[in-house]
Amino acid sequence: MFDDTSPFNAVASDAAPVLQRTRGRAGCTFKQRDGKTVLDRLYQSGSFKVRLPRLDPGQASEAVLLNTAGGLTGGDKLEFDGAVADGCSAIFTTQASERAYRSLSGDADVATRLAAGVGSALAWLPQETILFDGARLRRSFDVDLAGDAVLIAHESVVFGRAAMGEVMQSGAFSDIWRIRRDGALIHADALRVSGDVNATLTRAAALSGAHAMATILYAAADATERLDAVRERIDAITPATGIAGASAWSGKLVIRCVAESGRHLRKIVEPLISELRDGQPMPRVWST
Repeated sequence: MFDDTSPFNAVASDAAPVLQRTRGRAGCTFKQRDGKTVLDRLYQSGSFKVRLPRLDPGQASEAVLLNTAGGLTGGDKLEFDGAVADGCSAIFTTQASERAYRSLSGDADVATRLAAGVGSALAWLPQETILFDGARLRRSFDVDLAGDAVLIAHESVVFGRAAMGEVMQSGAFSDIWRIRRDGALIHADALRVSGDVNATLTRAAALSGAHAMATILYAAADATERLDAVRERIDAITPATGIAGASAWSGKLVIRCVAESGRHLRKIVEPLISELRDGQPMPRVWST
């Protein structure tokens, strides 16, 4: 006898399919022990993982973030909380480029919250985010700095895979930065692009046809003093690889970069980040 209550009779139902969504949350904090920066607390759940690689003596501690889902799409949510205690030095990076795929409904949400104690040095150095056609990604980046804490923060975004001849024709992307020192807002940045993304990016006031962009923020007492050296480095690496500009004021230095592709963008951001980190190499995962 035919059983119309069977779950295999789903073809007769008008209900929308329930799609599996990625959920991930992770946190990692560092403290000082015997004059060295060591792991304090670590937690992870869902698809968000943290790896702590072995490093050479003298290197800053690293936490490598990994989304085991392999990418993001509409409805996915990732959260990360990181902190370094007084006098510590640590880097937060990612194992690979994050990919945001076409969304069938809703936005993918990624929230990052960081904190740095007095006398500490915090570097946020994820690899680039690649937005596929139809992707919808909403990101927030919040940092609380205490006293004289030093921050280097970087984000690169690639709109489509240029090497594959792809462009991001439609979709949505928003990115909101809020940086505070001793509770006072010292930097706010907001970007949103939606609809016909490719047409918007083609405008001269946007990316003028480029498909990759980056922001590098250096917040420290010597930010203004570093500006000339950063501009000299920019002159040495552009315009062959892209365009970049730097400004410094009120204890922060901000660099904006645009390039034809993610590969060209890396040729700009890597030497600039190294300049701000006094010649220290990029995290090892950037070259693997």
